[in-house]
Amino acid sequence: SILEGVKNMKDKKLKISYEPEADVLTYEITNQPIDYAKEVGNIVVHFTKNNLPVLIEILEATKFLNKAKNLTSKAGSLYLANSR
Repeated sequence: SILEGVKNMKDKKLKISYEPEADVLTYEITNQPIDYAKEVGNIVVHFTKNNLPVLIEILEATKFLNKAKNLTSKAGSLYLANSR
């Protein structure tokens, strides 16, 4: 069932790897067989036939991480300004 799959994902450690030549960051959630993938922008999520995520790839990872860093810096600044 889907609930069992989610429980199994929590029991395993996330594997993260980076391929510098392709600039792709990969998060391996589980080692279950991949049935299909969906791509949204520069993110590709691979799923099992039961629709559980198996692998997440971030294409152009350097650009993505720089944007994420900038967003979190701005969010932190907004929080500090509003908490005074």
